[in-house]
Amino acid sequence: MTKRIVVTGIGASSPIGGTAQESWDNLLAGASGISTLEQEWVAKYELPITIAGQAAVKPTDVLPRIETKRLDPSSQFALIAAREAWADAGSPEVDPERLGVDWATGIGGVWTLLDAWDTLRERGPRRVLPMTVPMLMPNGPAAAIGMDLGARAGERTVVSACASSTESIANAFEHLQAGLADVIIAGGSEAAIHPLPIASFAAMQALSKRLDDPATASRPYDVSRDGFVLGEGGAALVLETLEHAQARGARIYAEVLGGAVTSDAYHITAPDPEGSAAARAMIAAVENAGLTLTDVVHVNAHATSTPVGDIAEYNALRRVFGDHLDSIAVSATKASTGHLLGGAGAIEALFTVKALHERVAPPTINLQNQDPEIPLDVVTAPRDLGSGDLLAISNSFGFGGHNAVAAFKSF
Repeated sequence: MTKRIVVTGIGASSPIGGTAQESWDNLLAGASGISTLEQEWVAKYELPITIAGQAAVKPTDVLPRIETKRLDPSSQFALIAAREAWADAGSPEVDPERLGVDWATGIGGVWTLLDAWDTLRERGPRRVLPMTVPMLMPNGPAAAIGMDLGARAGERTVVSACASSTESIANAFEHLQAGLADVIIAGGSEAAIHPLPIASFAAMQALSKRLDDPATASRPYDVSRDGFVLGEGGAALVLETLEHAQARGARIYAEVLGGAVTSDAYHITAPDPEGSAAARAMIAAVENAGLTLTDVVHVNAHATSTPVGDIAEYNALRRVFGDHLDSIAVSATKASTGHLLGGAGAIEALFTVKALHERVAPPTINLQNQDPEIPLDVVTAPRDLGSGDLLAISNSFGFGGHNAVAAFKSF
């Protein structure tokens, strides 16, 4: 028997809000979370890029000091989002053996790793903290959530660059379908606003150089787009079987129809310009649920605001939907949040779930002159999605040619 999987809780810490609801409200209001970096290391290292999407609320303002000392910021964001989502779901009573975690990160504990390296070089091995390895390992966020909630049905970690957390949601769906758990906390987090990643992304000419006006730097689909803006944060979804959710009288946001993962096998950083593998992921995410592509009314696009990436995704969308694409409301929410790397898919899945639950597509800000080579119906003001059953997908694509798509339906 095929199980139905639903979303019963959401949580987030993002550049536009310290909670899921605050992030959603500010997204609808057209807010930007991009600002100028004021840290001393910006000048110290003479960084060529000085803007980013910093978390609206610092983890140190939310978590007890003992937790911030023992967790890398990527794990701090994970714990904040997961705790909010768990409370939002009503803190369900579930057998620990039937509670799992599917989490994701694109880089992991970069702050811990590089701070420890500085300590080793400058002060010697005796000053390196004994918790360094547990803090820097990519599965640290999943472990932190699992220990906090007592999840014993598995703590899995996906590391697929910017497709990571969408893949974690797809995996959670499959694990619930397979009967490995009744409830799974899925999502992703990233904390990579650090001199080294910024310098590296800048060296590959991937970041926007619109330093004089940070709020408008991320501008998907605009003819003047010149790169993405690095963001940080995390988001979590509580997924559970419909049977389990209904048995406890849970509030349901949306139904998860499934997900799909493919790979380009094309280039380590550039997407396949034809978008064939990305297209296969979108098709599979919808058709594996027994639905047709013309049922899709909304897409939360990956849309990083890079010249090449936005066109490649458009080509994939056109390949999938054909003329029906002209009837789909497309939102590119990285314009507001920046790019959370391994956490991007999670916050965008959360926005997709909220869009279905409230039947409104969120706006894409900063689109002043739409690229004629990308003739999408881009949502630039909150838009009513209508009544009846609504189907939406959320796209994520990452370095290495990773493609992940999650499909959701209104409930």
